[in-house]
Amino acid sequence: AFSSINHLGWMLSSLMISESIWLIYFFFYSFLSFVLTFMFNIFKLFHLNQLFSWFVNSKILKFTLFMNFLSLGGLPPFLGFLPKWLVIQQLTLCNQYFMLTIMMMSTLITLFFYLRICYSAFMMNYFENNWIMKMNMNSINYMMYMIMTFFSIFGLFLISLFYFMF
Repeated sequence: AFSSINHLGWMLSSLMISESIWLIYFFFYSFLSFVLTFMFNIFKLFHLNQLFSWFVNSKILKFTLFMNFLSLGGLPPFLGFLPKWLVIQQLTLCNQYFMLTIMMMSTLITLFFYLRICYSAFMMNYFENNWIMKMNMNSINYMMYMIMTFFSIFGLFLISLFYFMF
């Protein structure tokens, strides 16, 4: 809930600056949220406890899930940082340093909660499964999830690569 409130603040400040920056931010936030909800839907994850015990056999899926979390939080090497970077640049140009400082501090709090969840999920090993896990690795949903995860994790690198090429 705090993450959504944080993103709402970033979107409102981007809307204050420019409508086109708001559309870019909204598009990226919607994409990253869709990747996570799509993954939760594929694997029928409904509780936070399921994240800890779910992917005991598949560390790659657990790794991609938490990289998507960090991308949604706006950690710099991931795609989720790009819209925040645009807003940071525009707020700096408009001399809105106080609002920028408050927003960046609230993002750090959000990233702290995401990192705490990630750390707990990787360091705690739950070998008991209370939920039945049916994973079809060859399904089209799984392939779509992996493609969207690729863009979520490496999107910032791809965008900067295309920027320097053209």
